[in-house]
Amino acid sequence: MQTMTPQPVCVLGSTGSIGVSTLDVLARHPQDYSVFALTARERVAELAQQCRRFRPRYAVVLEAEKAAQLRRDFAAEGLVTEVLSGVEGLCQVASAPEVSIVMAAIVGAAGLKPTLAAVQAGKKVLLANKESLVMAGPLFMSALAQSDASLLPIDSEHNAIFQCLPYPCDNLVEAGVERILLTGSGGPFRTADPESLHRVTPDEACNHPNWSMGRKISVDSATMMNKGLEFIEACYLFHAAPADIQVVVHPQSIVHSMVQYRDGSLLAQMGNPDMRTPIAHALAFPQRIDSGVSALDLIAAGRLDFEAPDETRFPCLRLAREAMEQGGSAPTVLNAANEVAVAAFLEGKLPFTGIAGLIEKVMDSTNRVELADLEVVERADREARARAQEVLSELCGVHDGGVGDNSDDGQRPQTRSM
Repeated sequence: MQTMTPQPVCVLGSTGSIGVSTLDVLARHPQDYSVFALTARERVAELAQQCRRFRPRYAVVLEAEKAAQLRRDFAAEGLVTEVLSGVEGLCQVASAPEVSIVMAAIVGAAGLKPTLAAVQAGKKVLLANKESLVMAGPLFMSALAQSDASLLPIDSEHNAIFQCLPYPCDNLVEAGVERILLTGSGGPFRTADPESLHRVTPDEACNHPNWSMGRKISVDSATMMNKGLEFIEACYLFHAAPADIQVVVHPQSIVHSMVQYRDGSLLAQMGNPDMRTPIAHALAFPQRIDSGVSALDLIAAGRLDFEAPDETRFPCLRLAREAMEQGGSAPTVLNAANEVAVAAFLEGKLPFTGIAGLIEKVMDSTNRVELADLEVVERADREARARAQEVLSELCGVHDGGVGDNSDDGQRPQTRSM
């Protein structure tokens, strides 16, 4: 792809795995893309290094104190990058008139507002923040319909589905789609003895067989909640009912998802498990550019296996499907409770098998409401987190209130979730 002027790109969550992979792809095409803004939550030193290399106009740090220190450091070095702070700063760079493309890669609930700001500003939004749709799917899709924005999915599964569908596709029935098959690797415990799962440590849960990811997403993959969140996201992205989507376990992570058509055709998108492929696809769509990913060698791969998911072993998948079937604030509650539960597990306050139990208790004891506006979404999220803290105290005797929003952009490179 060749453009007259490089397109300015804002990378929300630039120090995470998706952000790092995005910068890798951008660096391969300096004639086509420029870096307008980079943002981080915790990894300020890594953000500073990125700014020194890519020289963005803006950098955004969540905490004002850390932003002030970064300003002093940049001033001493003569670096002209302007440093902003807080959610307001994130929304400012995501909606800036100069920006053409926004990579929404902040993990967790923290990514909702800036991603929504990018949509409302009519940007080309590359969506890696699934929580935006899980928390506020109806509002998000309504804002998209009312704006000039374009939305391209970055999750390898949703990007695969997108590639297997005609474009545009607003009605699966009219397109002749029979069903969507959403693949997942099954994570590190696909074949583990279920009786052993209560002894799983955070390091074991984060040791994914195919992907290198941040700890929160790794735990979600181990519980298959990540596939549950992707199930909800797929319903919104592709205007699908829960019954239209089937989750299929595929251990090799080579077939990233499939679409089955009425005429018996089954289209699959395949490739090596590297997030630079969907990133490059979405950046250049409808054209194709080099991603830096090696071509898939099917002979070397040898075999492709598929199996049904075990919802007894992975109850989080069932909980996600039930939340989507209930609608309203149920997915919002699911996401909030999961973030609290995963944070508690990573801090040693909750056993691995307690994650699903905590989420189910919160869902069973929280009233479902319709998502009339963003304020209702935020209130439902806050109340679910508060209820999750109460359940956590009941389950484990935790009273310090120290487990909360684990949404952080600090994921490790290179690739992402299954």
